[in-house]
Amino acid sequence: MPVAGLVPAVRREPVHADLVVRNAKVSTGDAARPEAGGLAIRAGRITALGDDHDLAPLVGPGTRVVDALGRRVVPGLNDSHLHVIRGGLNYVLELRWDGVRSLRHALAMLREQAGRTPRGQWIRVVGGWTAEQFAERRMPTVAELNAAAPDTPVFVLHLYQSALMNRAAVRAAGFTRDTPDPRGGQIVRGRDGEPTGVLLAAPGALLLYSTLAKAPALDPADKRTSTRHFLRELNRFGLTSAVDAAGGFQNFPDDYATVADLARSGELTLRIAYHLFPQTAGQELADLRRWTQTVRPGDGDAWLRLNGAGENLTWAAADFENFTEPRPDLGPGYETEFEQAVRLLMENGWGFRLHATYDETIRRDLAVFEKLAAEGLFPGGNRWLFDHAETVSPDSLDRIAALGGALSVQNRMSFQGTAFRDRYGAEAAALAPPVRAMLDRGLDVAAGTDATRVSSYNPWVALHWLITGRTVGGTALRPAGSGLDRETALALYTRGGARLTGEQDVKGILSEGYYGDLAVLSDDNLTVPEEVIPGIESVLTVVGGRIVHATAEYDGLAETAPPIVPAWSPVARFGGYQAGADQASLVAEAAAESARHHRWRVDRGVTPDEPTPFVDPCFAH
Repeated sequence: MPVAGLVPAVRREPVHADLVVRNAKVSTGDAARPEAGGLAIRAGRITALGDDHDLAPLVGPGTRVVDALGRRVVPGLNDSHLHVIRGGLNYVLELRWDGVRSLRHALAMLREQAGRTPRGQWIRVVGGWTAEQFAERRMPTVAELNAAAPDTPVFVLHLYQSALMNRAAVRAAGFTRDTPDPRGGQIVRGRDGEPTGVLLAAPGALLLYSTLAKAPALDPADKRTSTRHFLRELNRFGLTSAVDAAGGFQNFPDDYATVADLARSGELTLRIAYHLFPQTAGQELADLRRWTQTVRPGDGDAWLRLNGAGENLTWAAADFENFTEPRPDLGPGYETEFEQAVRLLMENGWGFRLHATYDETIRRDLAVFEKLAAEGLFPGGNRWLFDHAETVSPDSLDRIAALGGALSVQNRMSFQGTAFRDRYGAEAAALAPPVRAMLDRGLDVAAGTDATRVSSYNPWVALHWLITGRTVGGTALRPAGSGLDRETALALYTRGGARLTGEQDVKGILSEGYYGDLAVLSDDNLTVPEEVIPGIESVLTVVGGRIVHATAEYDGLAETAPPIVPAWSPVARFGGYQAGADQASLVAEAAAESARHHRWRVDRGVTPDEPTPFVDPCFAH
């Protein structure tokens, strides 16, 4: 008989998950629950964390169950400064030397690609490498490029410092003895006045970028395929989000059309928050004013959304960072136009990011912000940050904190650290940038790479640098033990990036209600020896509950990607980042050959009996 006042409870069956990851070591990044044995995802979001017993009721007929086999699972990585849109448009055209351990191997790749590249196309090696990573400890020479590819134009970009071109590329670019040097750049010439094939950023990279832009571009359909494959390459390392920093030769809206189309069709495999960067000197304010009247930060969705302006607002305020050249002194009076740009953005509710390498630039920018703070525009609720900040001072950090700013740091020192140390000294290099001081002040700090034209896009190379302070060639820039602990470094690559885009309530940690973005790692990032960290990859990457990358035991689980086109693409033959034990013998052979060659030169008095320099003598101008 019913009892008055009591109503039988309705029995609720658990809602089954779309995906369950079990038997894992989950680092959630959530202080309230730092670890778990697995998790469940439904409709793109995490619905539960726990052990196998907790998750069992959520498994139904349509649930995909992934056994992590005891592997470490981390929140999806978020590169807070990645030129992902520009990189995607060109990815399949580029011969990537990222991760290549010997110049001998790099030149062999170049030689083979020359035989595959059709007439009229260029071979492009565009960033992500440095001479220090090679066993030979030197850069290629123009003569070696000519020998490897006598008839196919070759353009090799080295950081933001220089570029090498073979004879065919010099002709294709139209450089002659009468071509004038552009402002901030140098076309190196021989005694006969003819271009040698060496371009120098002195200190601006515009010459390098404008020369690269002369190479043929992909058609819209192939740009779409190229971008999809670049995003898959990023997924390979556990990246599930990126903050696009725009950059030179990235025009809005034309160059954003590819990712916008992929977003509409649901084909993005990486969440992108993007910025808008005025491209034409003298037109910056007009561009910013037009954008503030037509689009707003936050426009878009969880996959593609506008985050603000930058990393340049006005060209006159940008300090270029070729550490082989003296620090550039920005011209007097740039603050007037810069103040107008910042005022326009803040009054219209726009955040921004600023390329600022040197404290001298940061101090001048802060003076403008402090002037506007007197009017109540700072801190005004709009997200803003400095990028890079290698030489930012303690006083400037205090001022940034007072104005409500944040910082995005990159591992450019992994690739440029030796040049920085040689110019500014070991003490300055050990604090470039001073990440610990930033965190001690409670500042929001996020990590990234500045790929693809400086550092490699591999986030584990960046995490290795944050932890060890070592370059890709093993040079120690910081004292042992002075780097970040592994959990803190990972947090800069997860929660840090989410804060810069205002998405800290939906991503950056693994917790109920957050996006189902995660990576199952090949090696345990918390326990492996430090030297193993750069070799970590993801064996399973999930974005919004979708498996977008799968290898090892999970091969075949990921969504399929279209074939790489064009068929002669360097990526179709070599892939992207070069990793694996197959390079070991090549590195050993290259190192032995380089040592024998050096000894031969010493014995004949051609060169002093000193270690081989990282930079080829042709760059000593």
